[in-house]
Order: sequence, then structure tokens, then C-alpha cells
Amino acid sequence: MNDKKLEEKEKPQKVGMCLSGGGYRATLFHLGALWRLNEFGMLPKIDRYSSVSGGSIMAAWLGYKWASLEFDENGAAVNFEKEIVAPIRAFTCKKIDYLVMLFGLLNPFKKIGDLLSEAYQRHLFGNATLQDLPEKPEFIFDASNAQSGVLWEFSRKRMGDYRVGYVNHPKQLLAQAVAASSAFPPFLSPVILNLRESDFAKGTGSDLKTKAFRTRVVLMDGGVYDNMGLEPVIKDFDTVLVSDAGGKMQPIERPKIFWGLQVFRIISITDNQVRALRKRQVIGMYKQGERLGTYWGTFSHIADYKADGALNCPPEETLKLAKLTTRLWTYSRKNQERLINWGYAICDAAIRKHVDAALPSATDFPYAGGVGNGG
Repeated sequence: MNDKKLEEKEKPQKVGMCLSGGGYRATLFHLGALWRLNEFGMLPKIDRYSSVSGGSIMAAWLGYKWASLEFDENGAAVNFEKEIVAPIRAFTCKKIDYLVMLFGLLNPFKKIGDLLSEAYQRHLFGNATLQDLPEKPEFIFDASNAQSGVLWEFSRKRMGDYRVGYVNHPKQLLAQAVAASSAFPPFLSPVILNLRESDFAKGTGSDLKTKAFRTRVVLMDGGVYDNMGLEPVIKDFDTVLVSDAGGKMQPIERPKIFWGLQVFRIISITDNQVRALRKRQVIGMYKQGERLGTYWGTFSHIADYKADGALNCPPEETLKLAKLTTRLWTYSRKNQERLINWGYAICDAAIRKHVDAALPSATDFPYAGGVGNGG
């Protein structure tokens, strides 16, 4: 990776951060990473947050509460634990996915995507809309458009995709945007937007500017197209920070033969390939000097960063955390804290090694016990 510091570039720096999908595992891991970035005073220096699925839960809450954060002279929010950490920990104790699927099956008049949106609305965002997000930094929540086959973006500025077109200053519920970003197929998808052709800005869109594509938009988890949320950042930003809590496909000796069950393996293979390609893309750009920044993930080994003063994170313990199931279903209190600790520690090492070596090392984990036995 490129070891240059942010300030070494002559032109004005644009910094983007990507928060991957991965259910509550991702939400908690990213919470730990953002906790450490806040201590570094870096949160206000990030111009754009792009997120997917479980990462969108975390990013949307950060955006929703941005106006409530009290930043000191170093750029650190002194009330971060109260406004961000405590509510997210409380939310990730909620059992969402099975309940949404169950009620969706039992209620023929409710779409599963609507139930997912209502759960986020009830437990987190209320009636907040995309217009309640700050102008700066910019928050983008990524979904996959099942009709156009490309990334559909939700932000305060606009929503849409390059093929269908864009709606300027959308008033969609923030809960619906997060639901679309995290509507994992086939269980929690789709989220359907009922729009009007007149909602779309003139001159936007390329080849799918028709009524069929604009009035009933069918969306699913952004990870189907881009599990790390790289696309809204990688093309336009000089510095790219990537927090990746996605999983890895595990080999199995006897895959299911029945065609109805093969679909789950196919989804895993596709997700694994998309993730691998995106990771190679961003790391290749670091190595070629095309972008500054750093990547860290749940499957990373902290020793690989060779950062002085890195916290003790035994790989046999962090691997257990990386392999926790990808769900919107609560973990034990200890695993919640270990995931937060792991995100905090690996972000600390990655930032100090590849972004700014002058930053102080962390003195301890946010929670006692580190990442597990020996941590």
C-alpha cells in the first residue's frame, strides 16, 4: 500500500470512506472503526461515506445524529459514546430478520421490504427523511436495482442510477433507504419504490428512461452489486478508506444437489467473487499509487500492518469474529463488544501505518476482554 500521508498531496484532498455489508457483524465492526476514527479527529475530515447493508445501518445513524455531535478543537466528538455507540448497541440487540420474514409470510397485504423499512423506522430513524442528513459530510446508501442491474444510490442530494435517472433532493424515508440497502435476497427483498416519471430530473438517465423503469423501482441489498460500497467513492476521491466486514465463502465437501437449494450456494459464490474483485481493485490502486488510504477487514491480520503499538489481537480469535453469522439478529453481549474492539483495533493499526504515522497508538480497547481469549 502507499504510505504517503494525506497532507503530502499538493491539491485539495477529497477523502471517502466505504463501509461494507455483513449484517449486525458489519454494523458493530464499523462502529469500532468509527470510534477510533473519532478519537483521531478524522470523522469531519471525511467528505463522503458510502455504505452497504449492515454498513448502511451504521452510516445512516451517524448521518442522522451528525447535528447532535459536539466536536472539540481536534475534530473529535466528545459525546460519541452517548449519541452513537449506545443507541447502536441497543439496536443490534433487536431481533429483526426472522421476525420480518415471519410477518411477511403471515401477512399477504404487507411486502417484506416494507416490514423491514418499518422496523428501522420504529427502532432507529422515526420519520426522518434523506433531507435530514447533513450537507457535509455526504452520506450515500447503496442498493442494487434489480431492473437496471446497476447500483442505485440514496443520498440527500439525489437518488437513482445512471441508467434510469436521478431524483433530486428526494424526500424518501431514511429507514426505507437503509432497508433497500440491506434487503438481502431472497429473504428480505425486495424494497419497492413507487415513484412518478415527473420525479426524475430532466436530462438524467441513459437507456432506461421509461415509465416501466421509473414508476416501480425494485431494489435489493447493495452487496449484490458492490458489497463494499466502493463505486460512489473510488472514481472521484483521492483518499479511500475501506472498512470491510464481509464474509468469505467456506468450502463444502457435499454441496446440495436439489435445484431449490442450489440457489443459496450460487448466491455465496457470486458474493464471494464480487467481493474479491472489489478488494483487488482497491488494493491494486493503493499499490500503484493511484489512491491514498487503507483497507482493513474482519479477516485481516493485525500483524500484517506492522504498526508500532498495535493492540493484541490473536488471529485465532479475530477469525472467530469474522465467521460469525451474517444476520440482523443479536449476538451475545461479549461478541458485540469483541466485534467493536476488533474494528477499533484494526482501524487503529491501518490508519497509523498507511495514513498518518504521527497519530498516537491506542492505549486499550473500548471494552475489557479485547477480541477474545488472550486479547
